[in-house]
Amino acid sequence: MTVAQPATTGRARGITLDADGITLSALLALPEQAPCRAMVVALHGAGMSSSYFHGSTHPDTSFLDLATSLGFAAVAVDRPGYGLSARQLPQGQGIADQAATLSAALRFLTARFDTGSGVFLLAHSFGGKPALRIAADGTVPELLGLDISGCGGEYAVPFGARDTHGRRSWRLNWGPLRLYPPGTFRASGTMVASVPPRELADAVRWPEEFAEFAGRIRVPVRFTFAEHEAWWQHDQQAVARLRSRLSSAPRVVTDHQPDAGHNISLGWTARAYHLRALGFAEECLRVAGAGTR
Repeated sequence: MTVAQPATTGRARGITLDADGITLSALLALPEQAPCRAMVVALHGAGMSSSYFHGSTHPDTSFLDLATSLGFAAVAVDRPGYGLSARQLPQGQGIADQAATLSAALRFLTARFDTGSGVFLLAHSFGGKPALRIAADGTVPELLGLDISGCGGEYAVPFGARDTHGRRSWRLNWGPLRLYPPGTFRASGTMVASVPPRELADAVRWPEEFAEFAGRIRVPVRFTFAEHEAWWQHDQQAVARLRSRLSSAPRVVTDHQPDAGHNISLGWTARAYHLRALGFAEECLRVAGAGTR
């Protein structure tokens, strides 16, 4: 496996993944002890990159470092159309194609690294869409479960109003400034990326597409909505509708994270959210009969 970028701070290092001929860049962090408990694969949102899960502003914002300290292998992948794959996919991919490409990349990854008792997907915002589709399609062997933040079943903002990195979207993405460590917005320039056109065009169909495949998901799923989440409906009625879609999932958990904005993994409460996500991964390990490793 070749190195995609220079080694970063902490335990994470750059790697590349071969997804049936498409090259995806990623950040890999391995625990000191072996075997690992499981492998957590993290998928970033629209207009971000894999660095979202390895925040440099404050130690509490690195999901990769926390996961490895608790015995998990962790991989943050640049989704199709981001990172190195932007050269091959300048228009990006829609949700179904992203799910297929990411599944191929994960098969490549799991054939080369210890995954412990299985693979657990952690996804933020738009990254939650291919993650949910992967679960519905059953294309990743030994999938333990999903933890999704900043993504739901129904938009709260008319899709045509989205300008991704414009002034209004900046407020919706981040929320109050007090939610983030000093220097977060200067550092965000290293993780912000252009949104591929095909990704945006496909996103408008998400509510209908999700409703069509959600009933095929057969692994535990946890959704977390930040207190200041503004992109998605997450009131009691919307959450009940979301849960009802996942009729075949053995367990559906919904949670709200206080003192957090949409970019939940970059704020002061990132560690609290990440610990809960890894706690859910532990519960999925127990359900799968692997908790005694």
